Amino acid sequence: MPKMRAAQVTRPNGPFQIVEREVPQPGPGLVRIKVQACGICHSDSLVKEGHWPGLQYPRVPGHEVVGTVDGVGAGVSQWKPGQRVGVGWHGGHCGHCDSCRRGDFFGCQEGLQITGISFDGGYADYIVVPAIAVALVPEDLSAVEAAPLMCAGITTYNALRNSGARPGDLVAVLGLGGLGHLGVQYAVKMGFKTIGIARGQDKEALARKLGAQHYIDSQTQDPAAELQKLGGARVILATVTNGDAMTATQGGLGINGTLMVIGAPQSMQVSPLALISGRRSVKGWYSGTAIDSQDALRFSVLTGVRSMNETFPLEKVEEAYERMISGKARFRVVLTIGQ
Repeated sequence: MPKMRAAQVTRPNGPFQIVEREVPQPGPGLVRIKVQACGICHSDSLVKEGHWPGLQYPRVPGHEVVGTVDGVGAGVSQWKPGQRVGVGWHGGHCGHCDSCRRGDFFGCQEGLQITGISFDGGYADYIVVPAIAVALVPEDLSAVEAAPLMCAGITTYNALRNSGARPGDLVAVLGLGGLGHLGVQYAVKMGFKTIGIARGQDKEALARKLGAQHYIDSQTQDPAAELQKLGGARVILATVTNGDAMTATQGGLGINGTLMVIGAPQSMQVSPLALISGRRSVKGWYSGTAIDSQDALRFSVLTGVRSMNETFPLEKVEEAYERMISGKARFRVVLTIGQ
């Protein structure tokens, strides 16, 4: 039987092991993808460090997958060998329960599948996924360019287009890291008056390079006060994992403003009076489905939004993961696998 490489984790906080496995066969309703590139996302730590309850080991992480269709199982008619495709965090759902009909896939207790958690992910030469999880990747994007957009890209794009902001509105992006550097680009290309917020004056050049019209240094300025000077934000896209930083910006929301949380701090403070007095809200957003991924990819091609990436071969997966988890990467880390 043909063999492949896979980078697996056998226990919580265990090291990555490069192992040889048989190439998996796609069963009914499944698609096999020959992986070309896979991004390393911060949420891969749920597997690496064992934070996902009930996770079965060994497990191969990875949900920013791009490659080509290599085989399809019985009943799959929409995908053909050779097509360029990608797979993101959302690995499929039952489609029948009340939660699915509302779009609340986290509430789908029976059928929700998460790539790299419910089944093996993209740190491997091949991956087998439900056909419903597959998205078409435009030819205009290389595999390395497209991979981070399958999670970081779709998350920021989807959050902004569902935020209620309209062209011309003031939108602030808190954080200029792996999510934030994409958030600024998408906000600019959607026609928002875009403000970058980060720690340190040295980040201003990056914010302006990405297209932001203004920059707020949260180390030397009060971000809430500065946003109010500009008229108050319609949306603050919070991409950081620091709850205090999120708390510090909330006073910068304008009337009917929304703090859109896509970073995941342990906790944050919210002022009920500020929410009530200004009809303000705090809202969370997660990734999206395969069709959302296709929308994000097409928009990225049309407007020139691109992720800034560091690449590593699969054999250096441990080094690549440490680069990501340390926060030193600029700005996404991508494994090149079938290149």
